[in-house]
Amino acid sequence: MFESLSEKFQGIFKRLRGHGILNEENIQEALREVRMALLEADVHFRVVKDFVGAVREKALGQEVLQSLSPGQQFIKIVHEELIRLMGSSPQRLNLKGLPAAVMLVGLQGSGKTTTAGKLARWLSEQGRRPGLVPADVYRPAAVEQLIQLGEWLGMPVFRPQNGEDPVKICIRSKEWARAEGLDTLLMDTAGRLHIDEELMEELVRIKASTAPGEILLVADAMTGQDAVQVAESFHRRLEITGVILTKLDGDARGGAALSIRAVTGRPIVFVGVGEKLDALEVFHPDRMASRILGMGDVLTLIEKAQAAYDEEQARELERKLRKDAFTLEDFLEQIRQLRKMGPLEDLLNMIPGMGKVARGIDPRQSDRELKKVEAIINSMTREERRNHTIINGSRRLRIARGSGTTVQDVNRLLKNYAQMRKMMKRMGRRGLKGGMLRGLPFPGWR
Repeated sequence: MFESLSEKFQGIFKRLRGHGILNEENIQEALREVRMALLEADVHFRVVKDFVGAVREKALGQEVLQSLSPGQQFIKIVHEELIRLMGSSPQRLNLKGLPAAVMLVGLQGSGKTTTAGKLARWLSEQGRRPGLVPADVYRPAAVEQLIQLGEWLGMPVFRPQNGEDPVKICIRSKEWARAEGLDTLLMDTAGRLHIDEELMEELVRIKASTAPGEILLVADAMTGQDAVQVAESFHRRLEITGVILTKLDGDARGGAALSIRAVTGRPIVFVGVGEKLDALEVFHPDRMASRILGMGDVLTLIEKAQAAYDEEQARELERKLRKDAFTLEDFLEQIRQLRKMGPLEDLLNMIPGMGKVARGIDPRQSDRELKKVEAIINSMTREERRNHTIINGSRRLRIARGSGTTVQDVNRLLKNYAQMRKMMKRMGRRGLKGGMLRGLPFPGWR
């Protein structure tokens, strides 16, 4: 996500910082590079023109040219303009009424049905009682897919009658929601491979019949400017209230995320960052701007850690650190919690200055290594996991055979565990005396 754009921006800023002072000439050169970087990221040309113009106007002001650190001032301006471009703050959903109706629209293949499940899960975590409505009666197995998602999530799903019109499905679902005590309805409407009049007319009738508080366009971030054109078309007919960008974890150049709000005037509300049903994030323009510029996103990292760990787990880990009782069982639990937070390279990208390290990681290789560690520890006896000092040569050979690894793999794991144990003991001692553990963006460190 934004990898190429981020690298180009960092290169531009590095060259700017090399100048002792900034003048109109080197600012214009930097702006030309910014313009090319944005166009290559598939940002809409009108958006690029306005963005560069706004940065130029501020960068050529006396405050920047006379600053003691003009390079930093230029970066600050670009950061501020990126935030303005994507929206100043996260967008809250309009969930008024009982039930509050949310209409999901978009082209076929954008991930609409899966997003409906993700959004239902997110709303449930916020204390809402959502229900799912399969209003796509055209795509084969679309209704069954949503019913299955609902079963996995433990969410109620409205069951339409065979051959029922999508508009009637959505109307009847509101009475069903009231009877079931639900406060939110997520209507998964039909899509097409392209925009056509028949599709739009049906969506207009659903909107008129159900008066949804939110009409959210689900758009594929990997389609770049095509996603912007789709958003424009849907907005003209339906007046969408927001956008959910999917597949932002893939090879997305970022054009859609940087263009949609400027072109449609409608905000990005959520982003899909993976295939799992928990891979939906609230869109924070300021955090996304920081990620694009290589500044990291520590706030999101902390939120992920807090979601993966509860207070009781944290207190138990702190107790073990006090008593120097951090075992291989605890080590395995830390790895499992880390995997819950998402891919390792994504987590590293949220730490300022770790972007290059993250780009050097093969996601498949890192996942294989973590699975190998789990297999090795699971092949140990309970006594070995709780007291690693008893693991001698013959035990290491048995563990390697049982886990399908080598003795060298077992030795490497034990060495890494010993180093981590020392580090956590040292950090724990300092943290317990001076409170240094509290607030650190690492799992279990409070």
